[in-house]
Amino acid sequence: MLGPVILAASRSDRMRRLVSAAPVTKQVVDRFIPGENVDEIVPIVRDLTDRGLELTMDVVGEDITTPEQAEAARDAYLELIDRLRPLDLGTRAEMSVKLSMFGQALDGGHELALRNVRPVVEAAAAIGTTVTLDAEDHTTLDSMFAIHEELRKDFPQTGCVIQAYLFRTEADARRLAAAGSRVRLVKGAYKEPAEVAYQQKHEIDKAYVRILKTLMEGDGYPMIGSHDPRLISIAQELAHRAGRKLDEYEFQMLYGIRGEEHLRLAAEGHRMRVYTAYGTDWYGYFMRRLAEKPANLRFFARSMVTKG
Repeated sequence: MLGPVILAASRSDRMRRLVSAAPVTKQVVDRFIPGENVDEIVPIVRDLTDRGLELTMDVVGEDITTPEQAEAARDAYLELIDRLRPLDLGTRAEMSVKLSMFGQALDGGHELALRNVRPVVEAAAAIGTTVTLDAEDHTTLDSMFAIHEELRKDFPQTGCVIQAYLFRTEADARRLAAAGSRVRLVKGAYKEPAEVAYQQKHEIDKAYVRILKTLMEGDGYPMIGSHDPRLISIAQELAHRAGRKLDEYEFQMLYGIRGEEHLRLAAEGHRMRVYTAYGTDWYGYFMRRLAEKPANLRFFARSMVTKG
């Protein structure tokens, strides 16, 4: 399987230099990351929302090695929120944050990440929207869930992400499927050992359906993070069986993948949120997009051959 190889490459400085130097890379990266700064991303926000879509915004960058870099990440989100304010979009444009960007892996990282993310959550609430905490590798999750629980004391709309390939996630889903919670379910995009995660696609897919059933039958707000047509169809059926209305759950997909499906679901009355990343530190995010779906890797390889 190429996925684990690509995920390993996402942490390689040598591969970072090689991929970044390839002449075609920017053209391909632009498919998934439509801007490098807030000036470039605001028109994208306007365009997508004008077309009936909703967004969750991610300022890319995870390789934080100093508290100053973590503070800079915080400030980048605060700038984004300030620029979204006059658009008056409310929850149609929310934020997704990785706590690694806020210093979670540094000394005293749990407290540092909480201290840096809280102003972002406060600022988002001030413009009528919210923040979802992205899940990262399994070693970070206890800290992420603790921060999520702490933030929800003052900002109960704060969401979190759970990953179907981890063995622990079925128990996490049962705990989180409570009134007022917002939970995004994804398959998972980090290289995890067999001791903690399913390794085969069919096992992950079956776990995804079991967990999604728990979320749909619970009292929270499920967010279905998948591009898989079969899982999208299953999600619709599970929502129907649970008696959920169209505004009681939502679909989420990545910018640059299955754009026509985004519009189709929105036209049918579903809440369809596009995960839209921007920034200059795109390498880790980009490599995980390649690892998640073979078609993405083929697209990149074909571009390297024809345009390189």
